Amino acid sequence: MLSHFFKAVIFLTISVMPVWADDFGAAQGEILLTVSGAIETTNADGMAQFDLEMLEALDATVIDTSTIWTDGTQFFQGVSLNVLVDRLGIHGDTLRATAINDYAVEIPVSDAVEGGPIIAYKLNGDTLSVREKGPLWIVYPYDSDSVYRSEVIYSRSIWQLDRIVALD
Repeated sequence: MLSHFFKAVIFLTISVMPVWADDFGAAQGEILLTVSGAIETTNADGMAQFDLEMLEALDATVIDTSTIWTDGTQFFQGVSLNVLVDRLGIHGDTLRATAINDYAVEIPVSDAVEGGPIIAYKLNGDTLSVREKGPLWIVYPYDSDSVYRSEVIYSRSIWQLDRIVALD
């Protein structure tokens, strides 16, 4: 009798583990963002990969702000950095964000706050193209607080983003 109990516990543990590790499914479209490193939730070999549909399925955030790279107020839509950090169970203090041309910046995880930066995939309602600093652009709400209008923050606003490594 006891051995049936242990078999049931082992079966349930094994059958539940992949659901937790892969509970947001595999990317079906073009992979726009790969997150690796110190993360708990993955959907690929030790990493999380997102296509546009998957990013859009995460709680969308809209920021209306001006930038030093554009004219006038722009409307950015994307996933809040704090939602991504929480969703993936990111550990550590630093995110290394890298663009398609291998340009990289380091962003403190402490920047991932409610009302903080987003990983934008749309600009003024249109999906970002590589020509328009896409496919992804880390955008801070520059107009909401003077803290976000500094050279340090501008340097973290990486465009053509395609990968993030969570550093321990």
